[in-house]
Amino acid sequence: MNQFMVYALVAICGSASIGLGTVWMRHQISVVANENKVIETSIADVERRIEEADAAIAAEQDPAVLARRNTEWHLGLVAPGETQVRRVSEDPVMRLASLRNRKLFGEAPATVNFRVALDH
Repeated sequence: MNQFMVYALVAICGSASIGLGTVWMRHQISVVANENKVIETSIADVERRIEEADAAIAAEQDPAVLARRNTEWHLGLVAPGETQVRRVSEDPVMRLASLRNRKLFGEAPATVNFRVALDH
């Protein structure tokens, strides 16, 4: 009879520890979910502020607004002449990247001899 009581006590303690572990895991899941909601709310707030700033910048870059500011602040700015404008026909991002890389790595691009690499 004593051996049965020991087994029953071990089974009860094991079940209790599994139950407590399950409750603790669910609590941790709830805590992490609440933290995620707070982070998502702050991200949404930052994105909203970025969109507001983009809208304000776009409104200030309107040519009519720029012309009005020029006259209000007596800046005396004029539109550039055609001789001052340089038209770029290629992709400006690729052009600037190639110019930057040319300065980083020298004038000539580096070449790789794959045959030598495969022989070794």
